[in-house]
Amino acid sequence: MADLMAERDGVEAVGTAGATRGRLLSLLRKQGGMNAAMLAAELGLTEMAIRRHMHELERQGSVSIVPQRQPKGRPLHVYVLTDAADRHFPRNYHTLAIDLLAELESDPDTLPLIDRMFEGRKRKLLERYAPRMEGKTLEERVRELTAIQNGGGYMAEMERGDGDGYMLHEYNCPISDVAGRYDQACQCELSLFRSLLEANVQRTECLAKGGNRCSYAIGNFGPAALLSGE
Repeated sequence: MADLMAERDGVEAVGTAGATRGRLLSLLRKQGGMNAAMLAAELGLTEMAIRRHMHELERQGSVSIVPQRQPKGRPLHVYVLTDAADRHFPRNYHTLAIDLLAELESDPDTLPLIDRMFEGRKRKLLERYAPRMEGKTLEERVRELTAIQNGGGYMAEMERGDGDGYMLHEYNCPISDVAGRYDQACQCELSLFRSLLEANVQRTECLAKGGNRCSYAIGNFGPAALLSGE
């Protein structure tokens, strides 16, 4: 009760903000566009408190404000969910992916398609991200790759390695269920990194193999150099 009273008065109680925003997102998912007054009435909060929460959700890219035409008078401005809000709701893509791959794996005639699927995914990612690497130094390419991986939810960080090298660490694997069962996922990621960075890249730790993170050692190599290791 104290938490609710504090939030009604516009003072955010510790631990309640995330839950309140979750309820706001659920309301918008179920009922569509709603303005601050409607949301306030549903949750028993002040419009000021609602606007504060919605401002944060808008800053995160989860909601936007759009005009809604009325039979009479000026349009009503309402909050609606963006496509980015999908990340706040349960998804079961990993189970679907595992089931589809298992179906291919169960038939000797379709088993080779698994390798082709992962290779095809790597090729598409390379085509998508290669332009972002053009004209950059190795350090700049590693920074760009770190940004790309963070955009995909990998919680990536880069740091200086030995000599002229670098280390790239990933603390989360969004496809961990797939990678834990199909090593092709990890091998394609390694191959993709080598192609994007135009460097010798070696994996030194892997989440799918029990590590605390996925780590990659990155260094320069000449045109005739052979890539060893994984």
